[in-house]
Amino acid sequence: MAATESTTQPVKGHVATRHAASHTTGKAAASTPAKPQAVAARATPEVIHVGASRSARDGGGGMMRLETAPHTVQSIGKQFIDMKSPTSTALDLIKTLPSVSVSTPDTSGMQGGSIISRSLTDADMGLLVDGAPAASASYMAEDVDSEDLEAVNVTPGSSAIDIPTTSAAAGVMDERTHTPGHKFGGLMDFSYGTNNMSREFIRLESGDIGKTGIRSYFSFSNTHARSWMGAGINSRKHIDFGLQKDWQNGSFAKFFISWNYEDFTIDNYSNAAEFYQYKHTGQGFGRSADPSSNNYWGNNIDHWNQIFLTAPVHIVLPAKFKFDITPYFNFGQGWDGEPGGTATDGKYTYANGTAVPGGTNLTSYFLEDYAMQVGVTTKLGYDIDRHNHAYIGYWYQNEDYLTHFPVSAQMANGFNPSPNNAAYQLYANGSRSFSGNDAGFEVHSIFIGDSAKYLHDKLTIDAGFKYVMTNYWYKSFSSNGSLSGRYGENNTTPLPHLSIGYTFNDHHQIYVNAEGDFRQPSPSAIANSGAAGGLPKNQYSIKEELGYRYHDKYVMVDLSLFNYNITNRLLSTYIGGGQSGVVNAGNQTARGFDAMISTRPFHGFSPYASFEYLNARMDSNIRAADVYGNTSYFATAGHQAPQAPHVMANFGLTYQKYGFFGNATLHYTGPQSVTLAGDERIPGYVTDTLSLGYHFKPFMYAKTPTIRLNFTNLTGAIVRTGVRGIGTSNGSVRLMNGNMSAAGSGASFYVEPRFSMTGTVSTSF
Repeated sequence: MAATESTTQPVKGHVATRHAASHTTGKAAASTPAKPQAVAARATPEVIHVGASRSARDGGGGMMRLETAPHTVQSIGKQFIDMKSPTSTALDLIKTLPSVSVSTPDTSGMQGGSIISRSLTDADMGLLVDGAPAASASYMAEDVDSEDLEAVNVTPGSSAIDIPTTSAAAGVMDERTHTPGHKFGGLMDFSYGTNNMSREFIRLESGDIGKTGIRSYFSFSNTHARSWMGAGINSRKHIDFGLQKDWQNGSFAKFFISWNYEDFTIDNYSNAAEFYQYKHTGQGFGRSADPSSNNYWGNNIDHWNQIFLTAPVHIVLPAKFKFDITPYFNFGQGWDGEPGGTATDGKYTYANGTAVPGGTNLTSYFLEDYAMQVGVTTKLGYDIDRHNHAYIGYWYQNEDYLTHFPVSAQMANGFNPSPNNAAYQLYANGSRSFSGNDAGFEVHSIFIGDSAKYLHDKLTIDAGFKYVMTNYWYKSFSSNGSLSGRYGENNTTPLPHLSIGYTFNDHHQIYVNAEGDFRQPSPSAIANSGAAGGLPKNQYSIKEELGYRYHDKYVMVDLSLFNYNITNRLLSTYIGGGQSGVVNAGNQTARGFDAMISTRPFHGFSPYASFEYLNARMDSNIRAADVYGNTSYFATAGHQAPQAPHVMANFGLTYQKYGFFGNATLHYTGPQSVTLAGDERIPGYVTDTLSLGYHFKPFMYAKTPTIRLNFTNLTGAIVRTGVRGIGTSNGSVRLMNGNMSAAGSGASFYVEPRFSMTGTVSTSF
């Protein structure tokens, strides 16, 4: 098998699991409606058009938006967000976009999920909040509450060159946070639902503070729920704070910070046998309520604290110059605990020197002392003439992850103690027993570009080039804490971009887009592949898009054709026993098309539909070992790529009139392969949601009293919606040298949570 990033750590243990290094300002920003102050400051027809109201730009009840950028943009707006459950994460909200298939493990919005997009995954995507790197898809709920989201924009085939992203081969998803209001007030809601889910949220708006032009908001939410499968209790507390200052000349400064604390049960993801047993007999595969069981939920717990901060500043300077700077900071700390077997006589002692009796139940930890990401992008722009705006910029980012794997005695009630609880800590030969590693990287990048407009701004041309230089490090520590290994490596990546758009008239637009995007391997791959020649090469994608858009006062249509040529494909694999790694799957080709159509409201109704056809093929045979240990290959060249369904489709219908509102969605994902060898597949599946509600008339301090009901999986379908990591093979398969491979682990699966209902009462004030 090809070199792996990590084959010895838990799934959460991958460096950058919680942090996806990514960021958008350029292309994604181009698809975001301009701020009102910018419209007032720049009396040009272009800005007035971009600053149109959301109701004029949105179709399908906020499930589609009028876009003008010369590349594919798929977005959901505030109208759609406000109809969904407050527990919805960004992943829940984008499920109806044509280019993505989303899997989520719970209905309480605490555990994120995964994305596949055009044969790639969320590990290949840039995931952002206000244009700064955010937590990975598995932990999207850490960054911002849904009430504080204005929009979610997905650019599946592109990423701007002025963004700090180390993973954008599958494009970018950018969450845009709430803009503080000019008047004092706020919003509050309360939700209760299936699985004893309860949630409280409040947001307070300062309004304009004196004559400073500064306005801000502060929000807090608290969520509590049981696991939908098996036993377990989950809780989440979250704070968002935003601040904004605008100037008359179009300059602005924005600040956003969030704090998140989670304490939830680590789910047990099923293999194929466990799934079918659940489907046919009802016997679940979740955690146990028995404290004496190794599968007891109390000794499979995740504790995590997260702080996220971004502060974009845009300054309009004299002499046609503009300056942008976006500093960001992301810091996380916490641990996972799981059963660690039993102690043997004489191996461990407690801190006071007392021997640990043989047979004592142990807890093993994945202890992240810190996961830190800090960076800044700067960009200086200049209006060369009335047609051309040139810019040059620099991006710096540093990521560092210090991880240890200590062992403690399990508590008498079966729960994991904190690894910092001295009463349960174990020592060997007089020292705390744990191994660990310190991994990270430092990025320096320069970029240059030009945005040109001709023919009365009907023709737009964006061209640029980015050069990324990365320095990796990895240090390993033995069980006594001493340094046992040190590795380092550098690599570079050139990223050219070119997009051209032409607007024929008020109704028609075409565009072409071509660019190179990449995905960095994890720094831990230095150690795992050092003997085989060092760090795996960056995954690199050359992508082309051809698009067409049409809109009038009744309908919006968006069609995009795409072609990806991917080299050094990095695939996340499930090894078994809750562990995963990343393999080099050679080259891959993906091509197909996305289509979206929606209407403006007609008698209160706004339908929406989207469709994707994808033909993704593996171009290489993948290295594997036979039962005798000889190196050979899976015969994969020309076969359908894993996690690449040929067809995905969505339908949505929104109604909003006379105070009533409702939204229904259907999503279909076709059959897909889930192993490298192609010997395990999951069938196509359908998921559905329904939202119903009513806006009451204002009453006293309640400006917008509203009640809504949200339903998921109305039919109670028992289906697998995706994988935690593809398997190498489901069983022994014949390799290209004629011998059989060793039996593989197969994949581990996301299963669609059972039917759920959430009721919410809310009002602004």
